[in-house]
Amino acid sequence: MSSAPKSSGKNAERKWYVVDATDQVLGRLASRVALKLMGKEKPTYSPHEDHGDHIVVLNAAKVFLSGRKPETKEYFRHSKYPGGGKSRTYREQMEKDPAGVISHAVRGMIPKTTLGRQIFKKLHVYGGNEHPHASQKPTELSLK
Repeated sequence: MSSAPKSSGKNAERKWYVVDATDQVLGRLASRVALKLMGKEKPTYSPHEDHGDHIVVLNAAKVFLSGRKPETKEYFRHSKYPGGGKSRTYREQMEKDPAGVISHAVRGMIPKTTLGRQIFKKLHVYGGNEHPHASQKPTELSLK
């Protein structure tokens, strides 16, 4: 009885997917994208190897939060100098960088290791409907 050899992360077959973020809740979208980026739905998944696919997220400016979170959610950053803390509300962040909102949410759901940084590089987020990855022939991915 022979079993199929387990593929390593270097030899993993990577597909390209396009996700439309229009009218989707931020957290649900981010969690599903993070699972695809890590490759957790694949039978060859192992936590110490990268088996995930490339994800292109379009219309990041049209994602929303539920409840009172649009008024209360804040994004905090620090310059590492004394008194260098700054924060922005969700609405300010969406005006300034809508792609950064999705990137921030997905980054929080992948491992905080060298492997996690490698996985995060396969996420491509765009505020509008255009993307430069047409030559990779990405397939539409429905996350609803």
